[in-house]
Order: sequence, then C-alpha cells, then structure tokens
Amino acid sequence: MLTVLRVHLPSEIPVVGCEITPYVLLRRPDGSISSDEVPESIPFNGYCMRYRWYRNLGDQKVPICSVHPTEPATLQCLVCLKEKVPVAKSFHCSPKCFSSAWQHHRSLHERAKKAQTGNGAEEEEVHGRGSGSFASGLSGAPSSSGPVSIYPITVADKNGESWSEVGVSRTYTPTAEDINHVLKFECVVIDAETRASIGNVNTVLTSRVIPAPSPTPRRMIPVNGDLLGQLDVDGRTSGTFSVLSYNILSDVYATSEAYSYCPTWALSWPYRRQNLLREIVGYHADIICLQEVQNDHFEEFFAPELDKHGYQSLYKKKTSEVYSGNPNTVDGCATFFRRDRFSHVKKYEVEFNKAAQSLAEIAIQASQKKVALSRLIKDNIALIVVLEAKFSNYGTDNPKRQLICVANTHLNAHHEHKDVKLWQVHTLLKGLEKIAVSADIPMLVCGDFNSVPGSAPHALLANGKIDQLHPDLAVDPLAIVHPTHKIAHQLPLVSAYSSFARMVGVSSGLEQQRRRMDATTHEPLFTNCTRDFIGTVDYIFYTADSLSVESLLELLDEENLRKNTAIPSPEWPSDHIALLAEFRCNPTRIRR
Repeated sequence: MLTVLRVHLPSEIPVVGCEITPYVLLRRPDGSISSDEVPESIPFNGYCMRYRWYRNLGDQKVPICSVHPTEPATLQCLVCLKEKVPVAKSFHCSPKCFSSAWQHHRSLHERAKKAQTGNGAEEEEVHGRGSGSFASGLSGAPSSSGPVSIYPITVADKNGESWSEVGVSRTYTPTAEDINHVLKFECVVIDAETRASIGNVNTVLTSRVIPAPSPTPRRMIPVNGDLLGQLDVDGRTSGTFSVLSYNILSDVYATSEAYSYCPTWALSWPYRRQNLLREIVGYHADIICLQEVQNDHFEEFFAPELDKHGYQSLYKKKTSEVYSGNPNTVDGCATFFRRDRFSHVKKYEVEFNKAAQSLAEIAIQASQKKVALSRLIKDNIALIVVLEAKFSNYGTDNPKRQLICVANTHLNAHHEHKDVKLWQVHTLLKGLEKIAVSADIPMLVCGDFNSVPGSAPHALLANGKIDQLHPDLAVDPLAIVHPTHKIAHQLPLVSAYSSFARMVGVSSGLEQQRRRMDATTHEPLFTNCTRDFIGTVDYIFYTADSLSVESLLELLDEENLRKNTAIPSPEWPSDHIALLAEFRCNPTRIRR
C-alpha cells in the first residue's frame, strides 16, 4: 500500500495569493519512492491520498503592518476606516513607513471612493474587505463583516482548538480571510474502495498568514519637465508606445546562499512569480523584454499568464554548452507585445556561441582555438523581433507602414572577461546594422548588459566607438577587440534614461530624478542593488533619428529601496529594477 515518508512545506511563512504546495514523499506498493501526487480521483493499486487544509479559528488577532507584514502595526490610518478601505491595508509599523507609502496609500482611498459610488460589491470581493478582522484602532476588536467560507466544516483537535476547513486539495492559496491565522495541512492514505483512512494522519502547521507586501508604486515622468502632468503607468498619449526591460532573477540563481539577507519565503518562486506578474502587468507596457526567464517558467507561467492580459510571446533560451543543469531551468530572454498594438513580422535569434565558433575558424590561430572557444563560449544569446505597429502618429492621411525592431539580450556576467562583453555587444550591433540597412526602421536595444556606465561596452553602445586608450581594452588575450577602429557601429543609439539629464526645469520632482542619476555618465545610479554590488547594468537604447522619448518610469531612491538591506526583498522580487520608457516615432528621419 501507500506509505507517507515525509511531509514539509516549501516556505515557513504563507502569503496571501501565493500558492502553497506541500512536499509529500510516498512509498508506493511496488516499493518505489515518489513525490508524485496520488489524488482520490486517480487511485494507485487501490490506494490514494486525502488532503485537507484548515484555518485556526482561535488565533489572537494582532494587527500587522500592511507594507512590512513581518512587523507589528503601531498606527492605523483613520481615513481608511472612513472610506471603507480593506482594514488590513490601514495598518503601518511606523510613521516613516506610512509616509513612504503615502503615494500608494492615497490611491487606496481614491479607489475606495469610486467603489462606493460604482461597483462596490465587486471591489469588496477583489480587495478582501474586512480581511484584517480588526474593526477600529489597534484595540483588536473583531470585524463583523467578511466573506463566508465555502468550506463550512469546523473541527476541534485534541487540544480543543477549533479549525475551519478551507481546502480539499494538495495545494492551497491563502486568501485575505487567512491573514494572521495559522493554517494546518493534513494528508492521509485512504482505501479507494471503502474510503477509510489507513495509518496515521500526517500534519504540518504554517506560520501566521501575512498579506502580500506591496512595493512603492512608480510613476511615469514626462521628459519635458512638466511634472504637473505626471502620468500613471497605464496612461499614454496618442501615437506613442512603451517598452519595459527587466531582469527578473531566475529561480535557479535565487538561492539563500547568494541572497542571505532576503527571507527564504520571499525568495521562493511561488511568492516571487506572483509579485513579478503583478508588477509587470501593472506597468501596462506595450512591449516587454524580460531576461533570466527559465524555460519552464516561460512555458508554464509567463506565456499563459501574460496571454490573459493580451500579450503575444516570443522566447529564446540560452545555449547549454556550458550549463550542465536541468534543461528546463536554462534561462533566456522573453519578449512580449500587446496584440492590439503590434503584429509580429520577423524573429532573429543571436547565439554568441555560434559567432564564437565562426570567429575561431576565421581569425584565431589553430593552436589557440581551444583556448579561444573556452573563453568566448558563454551561452549568452539575444532575441531580435521586428514588429508592425497597429497605430500611427502620422495622421490618418498617411498610411505609411510603421515597423519597429526590438533587441532583447543578456550578456556575459564575468567581470574579468571585459573583452568578451565588448565582443558580444559589437557582434549584436553588427547584426542590427544589417537589419537597419535592409529595413530602415527604428530600433530599440534592451537588456542586462552586465556593463557599468563608462565601460567599453557602454561606450560602444552610446558613442558608436571606443577610445583607443580605454582601460578595458587592456584585457584582450585573443586580440578580438583590436584594432579598435574596427570596433564601431553607425546606429545613432542613445540611452533612454539619459533624457532625465537633458530635461529642463527646476521642479522638485525633476531635481529628485536628477539626484538619482550619475552626473558624468547620465545614467541611473543603479539598476542592480545587492549587498555585494550597487550599480547600473541594465539599459534601454533607442535610435534617436527615428524615435523620441516621451516619458520614463521614475527611478528609485537607494535608501527607500534597500530598507536597511538590499533586493530581492519581500517588496521587490528581483535584484534588478525595471526600466520603462515611452516613445514616439519621428515622422522625419535625421541621419547623423
């Protein structure tokens, strides 16, 4: 028969909206050991598993911070109570917490007002009104409102504690009703015919359920300096389109060893994927370029989930000549675009390994080929997509077909391989030049270049060439970046975020963005923020003769982002931050 050998939970802290799938190890009747599910609907040799989830009804109601759910609340927003905002959202752990979250918090008040005058019932269901079970203040008085459980069964254990049944499958997703309650998972082997349980009931308890932390929302800032007209991320002017670039941190790299400062529950993929999806969808970008997307996560999560939001998806995983792990966990680049805004014209895939092999055949001496390939082959790739816009900013009397080329890449991360990074960037740019000559279309180059501002790869992208005295050129054991005059390109590329440095005006909002920029390189102070590294490695470059920047997603303040630590964190799901730019196609082309 079936025997349960082990049961444990993937994370010690359950979070609202994040699916929990306990690990259940079984010994099957044939003696084999497996963690595969054996549900009641599909018995195995006459036996199956019965699963139950329960919520403890006797938990003490202690209010917790809505922003930092591991911290107890010390204050409550009274306006939230007046406007009938979900009670759990009204608590904060400190005045500083409340002040930092005010921009987002105020939007909850506005949303609640609209809900009262419009579809209040729907808003209540979506936002879990009453979920905190606290009626007023920090007195702990219970709320009289709240949804009725669809699982009315209540049981008492041997200690006299009451538990309400909330789920009957192996997986369970905590709801707003579960906040601050302990959950219990039970599994037992049963006879498929008699339905009688066999052996002991295996039980595991969770910590108290916490609400999903919310990062401070970021606004779009018009580059003309008119901050009075700030746009929400879902706002756009006619004839423009927006592009998002984001390294989402592959799960295979998100280890406790690498990110010891982040709680393990916040590093878990079930938690991070929901945070990532919520953040990405919230930006309402027309084109999305993601890096470090695992093959299995693209197929099983991002592609189907973003399809629900109207996006078509394209993917290119890294080559695996170096990587020796599970093929399903190889990461790559994923590009998504809104079907109502663009149609797919063509796709190009760049494998730098193939380019390295071609270079070794042509330019490397036979005695050095093995060494050269060992240095050049790093599995990095680029995904290039040509799209046709379904909108126009030329007017209805001009039926000109508008094509846009978008490159999405993730380059070599080794700090000592500066020559390899530069060679990869040059290889990508030469490929884009060929497309530009054949199609003469606007171009966007997005991604994680693993190169800081002022480095040789950044200089090549931004300036079209490299100073022959650049210190990065000193590292060239294969002589692949010399002579330097050959390492150049003719694309008029400009970094989108350098537009902040060119903005005019003296408003406090503009000055705030300028303080978050490097005055010398005109790039953000950071796009990657860990305990070991703080700097900029992510960029959105565009061809300035054919595109102009309309607005940019505001940059983050290091102090607010780090919260005495670094990212990823419960609020921020990656060690990188997202970049988002809104563009307009120029009606006339100016060649440099």
